[in-house]
Amino acid sequence: MLTTIIARLETALFGYRRLFLLLLAGMTLLMGVFAMRLQLSAGFEKQMPKGHEYIQTFEQYRAQLFGANRLTIAVHARKGNVWNSAVLTQLLKVTDAVTYLPGVQRTSVTSLWTPNVFFTEITEDGFRAEPVAGGDIVPEKLNPEVIGQMRQRATAGGHIGTLVARDQTSALITAELSDTDPRTGQQLDYIAFNRMLEEKVRRAFENPEVEIEIIGFAKQIGDIADRSDEVMKFFVIAFVLTGLSVYWYCRSIRLTLLPLVCSLTSLVWQFGTLHWLGFGLDPLAILVPFLVFAIGVSHGIQQINFIMREVANGADSATAARHSFTGLLIPGSLALITALVSFITLILIPIPMIRELAITAAIGMAYKILTNLMMLPVAASFFHFTPAYARAALDRREKHNGWLQAIARIARPRNALIVTMAGCAVFAVAFWQSQGRHIGSLQPGAPELRVESRYNRDAAAIVERFDVGLDWLTVVFEAHPQVHGEVCSRVDQMLYIDEFAWYMRGVPGVVSVDALAGQLKLYNAGLNEGNPKLTTVTRDPRGLGSQFAGVNNRIAGLSSGDCRVQGVNLYLPDHRATTIKSVIEAVKEFSRTNHLDGVSLRLASGNAGVQAATNEVLEHAETPMMLYVYFAILALVFLVYRDWRAMIACCLPLTVATWIGYWFMKELEIGLTVATLPVMVLAVGIGVDYAFYIYNRLQVHLAQGSAFTRALEQALAETGLATVFTAITLSVGVATWTFSSLKFQADMGALLTFMFLVNMVMAITLLPAFAAVLEWLIPRKGPVYMPAILQH
Repeated sequence: MLTTIIARLETALFGYRRLFLLLLAGMTLLMGVFAMRLQLSAGFEKQMPKGHEYIQTFEQYRAQLFGANRLTIAVHARKGNVWNSAVLTQLLKVTDAVTYLPGVQRTSVTSLWTPNVFFTEITEDGFRAEPVAGGDIVPEKLNPEVIGQMRQRATAGGHIGTLVARDQTSALITAELSDTDPRTGQQLDYIAFNRMLEEKVRRAFENPEVEIEIIGFAKQIGDIADRSDEVMKFFVIAFVLTGLSVYWYCRSIRLTLLPLVCSLTSLVWQFGTLHWLGFGLDPLAILVPFLVFAIGVSHGIQQINFIMREVANGADSATAARHSFTGLLIPGSLALITALVSFITLILIPIPMIRELAITAAIGMAYKILTNLMMLPVAASFFHFTPAYARAALDRREKHNGWLQAIARIARPRNALIVTMAGCAVFAVAFWQSQGRHIGSLQPGAPELRVESRYNRDAAAIVERFDVGLDWLTVVFEAHPQVHGEVCSRVDQMLYIDEFAWYMRGVPGVVSVDALAGQLKLYNAGLNEGNPKLTTVTRDPRGLGSQFAGVNNRIAGLSSGDCRVQGVNLYLPDHRATTIKSVIEAVKEFSRTNHLDGVSLRLASGNAGVQAATNEVLEHAETPMMLYVYFAILALVFLVYRDWRAMIACCLPLTVATWIGYWFMKELEIGLTVATLPVMVLAVGIGVDYAFYIYNRLQVHLAQGSAFTRALEQALAETGLATVFTAITLSVGVATWTFSSLKFQADMGALLTFMFLVNMVMAITLLPAFAAVLEWLIPRKGPVYMPAILQH
């Protein structure tokens, strides 16, 4: 049945080849119009794993407690400190500019100039709380006396180290952002927002006296998007290098352009389809289409190799193209469908950005079947090759057969056993060394950017000067609904929260802790003439209730109005996976060993809480996802070849290569993130390509009656050079990415280069060794199954 289907498809495509290519050209023009309209699209909500318990807590209480999408701006005095009229005036101007940016929640804006920043002092009449910059302070009145008054108020209010740097050379402005612009109801365009930050904040107010430092998700994702032109530049370099390599291999401009044009065609279709479906291209996923392009080039080179071999053996271009189509349709489809399944399994991860990425990649892989397995050979059938070209192609083929025949000696029983044992040893070492591999980001600041980038320099400066870290984890204390009475007067709950805050201050990785209990302790000491012995939570319920009433309206983001929900902010020096994981474990340990009836401790809000949820989801989804991929490979291989040996021979080298890749990631400190996960999936796809093409030719020659060693020699002579050449060509192209100013692109370049080469080595060594050992240990009892149409 399979033979009949392929034969009919061949007749239809090559019988109406002009019409087929015209239809594809029309589709390309149409999709090109859509592709031109595709835009970069980023969103904070897309980063959050839906359904995770941390995200449920975040979404439930984001209105009462601080969210996770915070913008932080530091106004830094280049000389002296902030306590002078020029710097304070700029601080006010920046505060006003930030307040009116689209997407900013205006009530969340906090700086020395905003009315929600108080200082409290005790007078003869009792407590007096006023804003640090009262309504009577304006820039025109910033004389030394007024500035001294503001400085005293900021110190009395405990804002040194939080809103004012410890060395008092900088002052902070913070604001919460919404994914939806409250004025227009439209999705916030983070890329446009970042440009506004640069234009209306940094360039507008940075001068010889003041430096503006900006951090936050919006700034980070905007800086990544602004470097998208650089991504294109390196893609063009890789494209040119790939083209030169293909020309060196085939010595034909037409055959060089053919795989490149076919792969670019599917890329245009992919971009056009994304826009047609209403998707944008996330800056963190911008490399994925180009990774899919690399897979297309890989398949294109195999097609060119097959056509060259047929031409060298005397076939005309039309016959060579037909044989290429029928000979590679099954292994090519197997490889592409496997890669398609690999990307689709990413949908199992409940993170909208990864699901969009999966759809993006899956669309590209589906189009590869049409462009690289059908369009390419049909287009090649119109070419004409001279006898001289055929003789030169044959000479080049014979020239490389020597070392390929040397590799084929792996198929001899003794050599195969040695290589198999060596492969098992390498797998054992790689498996052992990859244990404890990192999940999540491993670098402080923005791990997608270089350490020397402006964003990471700003981040490092803010961490150095302030007690409030860049990243924070909000732990929520929730009073149960069945708890009746005045929760604000519940002393044991406040003591429980205070004990937690004290415990977490001693946890490595926690810079500082901010909790309502701490404010109440200071308030209680003030009521008792500043006696340090009374810097504690009062044990009197009525006194606690009155103190809460006096404090809560001046402290945002730490408690709901009825005290049923209280948050403790744990400020961290960075959002590295190791930092977040250790703090999360400390919170869970406290929850296990300390309990209070009627109160639940819930994780987590803050940007570190979102990152922790993402890391946990990736860690839990990785193994099932890989198992699904391998199950798909096994099922497809058995369906086509009806041979369990093929299943083992194709999958074992791939498994070894995958674990070597994990070891490589651990050694280079490349964590498994939303950016690196697709690369590991791609590595599986490339490895399957190599395995399927080699094993397919091996099966063909075995079915024709060749002895195993001879069959392997013929298979490697026909596909080995193309496999090695493809790996080297693609590696040279992506290796240029390591020079990118985007660190995540540089990491991807290093990882892809390594995986391309490792998969190639495994395919031409371990695959034949495994296959030979299986043939030796369990000889076949019947003929090798292979559809007759593929036996060219």
